[in-house]
Amino acid sequence: MALDQSFVGRTYPPTAPYEVGREKIREFAEAVGDLNPAYTDTEAAKALGHPDVIAPPTFVFAITFRAASAVIEDPQLGLDYSRVVHGDQKFAYTRPVRAGDRLTVVSTIEAIKSLAGNDILDVRGEVHDEAGEHVVTAWTKLVARAAAEEA
Repeated sequence: MALDQSFVGRTYPPTAPYEVGREKIREFAEAVGDLNPAYTDTEAAKALGHPDVIAPPTFVFAITFRAASAVIEDPQLGLDYSRVVHGDQKFAYTRPVRAGDRLTVVSTIEAIKSLAGNDILDVRGEVHDEAGEHVVTAWTKLVARAAAEEA
C-alpha cells in the first residue's frame, strides 16, 4: 500500500531534550574509528575554540533517527517498518554538537515518492539547543521495499 501523500509537510512535536555527554561522544568516536582529539580531549577542543569536546558529524544521527520514530510509528502514515532500509543521510551544521548540549528535534516529512513499487520517505530533523538556537538539520531517506509478488 502506497504511503499517504497528504502527510508531506506534516511536522511532529519536539522530542524531550537529549543531553549530550562526553562519554557518549567518546564511545561514538571510538566506534566509528575517528581519532580526532577534539572528540575526546577537552583541552584539544578548547584549542580549536570550542567550550568542550565536540561530537563527530554523524553523532547526531542517533538523536534524529530516534526523533523520526514519531514518523515511523505513526499508524495513519501506514509505513511497514519491517520492509524499510536506510537510503541516505545528510547534515547541514550551524555549529558542532558539544558535550553538555541539551538538544531537541522536530521531525517533518519533506517528501513521499513511489519508485518501482517502493515507497521513499524523506524526513527532515531540525535540531536545536536548549536556548532554541539551531545546531544542525539532518535529512534521512527511508525506502520501504515493495512486497514480493506471490507466484
